[in-house]
Amino acid sequence: MSKHDVESIKTGSNHLRGTLLDSLADAATGALADDDTQLSKFHGIYQQDDRDTRDERRKRFLAPDHSFMIRARVPGGVCTPEQWLAMDAIATTLANDSLRLTTRQAFQFHGVLKGDLKPSLQAIDRVLMDTLAACGDVNRNVMCTPLPELSAVHRDTVAAADGLSEHLTPATTAYHEIWMDREKVSGGPDEEPIYGKTYLPRKFKVAFAIPPQNDVDVQAHDLGFVAIEENGALAGFNVTVGGGMGATHGDPATYPLLAQVLGFCTPEQVNAVGETIVTIQRDFGDRGNRKHARFKYTVEDHGLEWLREEFERRAGFALAPPRTYHFTDNGDRYGWQQGDDGLWHLLLYIQNGRIRDTEHAKQLTGLREIAHLGVGEFRLTPNQNVALAKIPEAEKDTVDALTREHGLDAHEQLSALRLNAMACVALPTCSLAMAEAERYLPDLLGRFEALLERHGLGGEAITVRMTGCPNGCARPYLAEIGLVGKAPGRYNLHLGAAFDGTRLNRRVGENMDERQILSTLDEWLGRYASQREAGERFGDFVTRQLTNETPEAAHA
Repeated sequence: MSKHDVESIKTGSNHLRGTLLDSLADAATGALADDDTQLSKFHGIYQQDDRDTRDERRKRFLAPDHSFMIRARVPGGVCTPEQWLAMDAIATTLANDSLRLTTRQAFQFHGVLKGDLKPSLQAIDRVLMDTLAACGDVNRNVMCTPLPELSAVHRDTVAAADGLSEHLTPATTAYHEIWMDREKVSGGPDEEPIYGKTYLPRKFKVAFAIPPQNDVDVQAHDLGFVAIEENGALAGFNVTVGGGMGATHGDPATYPLLAQVLGFCTPEQVNAVGETIVTIQRDFGDRGNRKHARFKYTVEDHGLEWLREEFERRAGFALAPPRTYHFTDNGDRYGWQQGDDGLWHLLLYIQNGRIRDTEHAKQLTGLREIAHLGVGEFRLTPNQNVALAKIPEAEKDTVDALTREHGLDAHEQLSALRLNAMACVALPTCSLAMAEAERYLPDLLGRFEALLERHGLGGEAITVRMTGCPNGCARPYLAEIGLVGKAPGRYNLHLGAAFDGTRLNRRVGENMDERQILSTLDEWLGRYASQREAGERFGDFVTRQLTNETPEAAHA
């Protein structure tokens, strides 16, 4: 499908309705009509098929084994026990018996059949959640550091993220008409005051970070807000623009970029900043070439000063000069933490975000039982883990017992390397995947751990991220060790990102198989063990070796 076709589909969709109702009613196929597969993304739905069985079905002259992925929006990753139980019920009755936590703090369900789409979305709606704009050419799930109750700054920042998410949600009533069986609103087509008839040229992503943690990888996003604390209160946010992870193999015109700081805004200006930046991308983003349509290329093509002038013209105010801040890491902090309100938060490790019951651990059951306690909240993290938040002191022992009983205490036994690793879904469901990721990384990490032990680095925390294609869903270009799928069993190897998520890595090997990857890492880890400076992170060491710069110069 050409890029022009996608724009035409959006223009003629009657604000995202298309012929989705007809597609859903067509019992002759498990798929949607071609145009509707594009529109369904705006409703949080991706049509997929089982790639493990695709070739065999083709040989037998059978249609692909179609099913759907549903993504539920969870602004800031905040989820009540009631909502968690609803997500669990969908996973176990309508999907594939697993619940997938994404790198954007959302839920994903895989293996949903066409006839179960409407019941799934209605179940999500009943607990005051939705899937609208979880995908598609709009602003997607707004991310935020997941434990806002740790301080007043956290509470105010997550409130700002939630407010901006609501402000940038599409206004169309098509979602409720199609999926909730609500009557069509009379008086003509919907109005989209922010997006217009054609929405955005491509997807748009927003994140809020709270220093010193950069768990959201704020500079990987189209628009970022870095919380600035002064005298124990939220003074406002540094605004970052033009980040993005996606690229295309063999196309040098596509590449990952880190966002740049545009200025500083007050908490009251957040919605105006978000809307203004989105409308600039709406009007100036490239609609002729979807590979060049992300906001990062708009900023690259026009320049930061142009963007600042256009922003001031539209917003009617200027951003203040940015404030200073400092990040220390982009990982999760496992275990118990206590907030300033006396409540407790327990952050648990979930391997690659996949929650299921296995013979080794009953994580899905365990989290269901914790949700049945009806206390606190669940918080999805940007690193595919889950935090049990706002737990009263009196419930700590009960929660601890349930986590141990169901194998949810893995963070206490696993290596620092494994706790700082994540992978995208990739095969067998993602249509873009060129190689394995989620199913392969756990085994490969075992081989990495053996290398670390051999070089006396067993306790070293190094970020490792793997994706099945170059689109960057697991943000591999911000990993100290990044593996990007190129073909079955082959990956591009990237090394040298900053441990705090403020520097991209570099490609050091292309189209490598496992033997080549391990050999290259063996060499680098050996050099790191013998030549590193005191306190030097692996990514900083690699960058210093490759550029003969100090880590400070490399950051600049």
